[in-house]
Amino acid sequence: MRLAHNPPDRHQKTAILAYGAPPGPGGLGHFAAETMASLSGIVDLSIYGPRPARAELLPSGAVLNVPPTLVAPWRRRLTWLRYFTGAFQHEVDSRLGTWLAAELRAREWERGYFFTQIARESLVLARSRGASTFLDNPNGHIRDFRESLCSESERWTGWRFLGHPSESMVRRVEHEYHLADRIRVSSHWAKRRMVHRGVDAAKIVVVPPIVDVNRFTPRERGPATGPLRLVFVGSISLGKGFQYLLRAIARLGARHFQLEMVGATGDPWCRRLLERLTIGLNVVHAPGDPLSAYQRGELFVLPTLHDGFGLVVGEAMACGLPVVTTDSCGAAEWIVPGDSGWVLPAGDEEALVAALEGALTGRRALEQMGMVARRTAERLNDEICRGRLARCVAEQWRLSEI
Repeated sequence: MRLAHNPPDRHQKTAILAYGAPPGPGGLGHFAAETMASLSGIVDLSIYGPRPARAELLPSGAVLNVPPTLVAPWRRRLTWLRYFTGAFQHEVDSRLGTWLAAELRAREWERGYFFTQIARESLVLARSRGASTFLDNPNGHIRDFRESLCSESERWTGWRFLGHPSESMVRRVEHEYHLADRIRVSSHWAKRRMVHRGVDAAKIVVVPPIVDVNRFTPRERGPATGPLRLVFVGSISLGKGFQYLLRAIARLGARHFQLEMVGATGDPWCRRLLERLTIGLNVVHAPGDPLSAYQRGELFVLPTLHDGFGLVVGEAMACGLPVVTTDSCGAAEWIVPGDSGWVLPAGDEEALVAALEGALTGRRALEQMGMVARRTAERLNDEICRGRLARCVAEQWRLSEI
């Protein structure tokens, strides 16, 4: 692994790839790892960002430039920023963006692929040099995301929203949307939300993420007796809609459901809300690898309020689970209602209660629905996803002409 103090060899096809989350597990880590693998096949990469979770994720011959520690981790744990998580994230990303632009200012480059939140300064630099840029936007429009969270925070916690994204982050990312030549989103839903907010449709390309259907596979499940085994995977945050799921279970009767939740809590308010809403329910909660939870469950539920794709939906389907999600989840495009799951209006508790009640009464059909979900994940992964990102970038960067 070559680090930043080893100057990279300049090469005609070298391109910049910059991300903020380390490639590896989790949604953003998966996007970074997938992009790194896709681009390394068409261009030599000079990579800026944290070390990958596993050394083998770094492409052979790629140059890795690791940023220094720009914000001390204790600042979030031991200062007021532990409550203002949005302000903390903005500080981290803006400092990383400033460092990245300073590094890029000292070298020659003509192509750059950047992830949102850390890209603004480098996109300004790219404009001044006439460099071609891609912006990876894993969600829909960031202002939609913030507005939904502000509303949920008032309703469920009684506090104004202090998490990510802050208003400052929204303005930062909206500037990135304006500066980028092309923007990759992960679903047609995400593109519609971007266009609705005024982003030029011509600059947006839809490329769903790749789901590892070899790792995420079904296994023999236990008998469909006792409480219905539900699975939720994602951060325990208001945007994922966990509060609606817990309320729906309580309304239908805790004895009917066993819920396994995999994910970390994002802030003190969500931790307290989780503790309050799980009283009397049969819930197991822990962060970690979700694979075994998918393989134990009978039904996956993600009542999200805003997900550009929702990789966990694809993983659950690959593991043979039918899915309940919302029309504000990009991966809902993979679901055929009635055949492989349910697609509900976001934030509609009554609709979620009805879907879970339908799953209870039609429990015998869940296994067949899960088989349909698995076949769908296999087909779409091969037909729609694999290799498409590389083709889109190669076309934009005119690599065939070099």
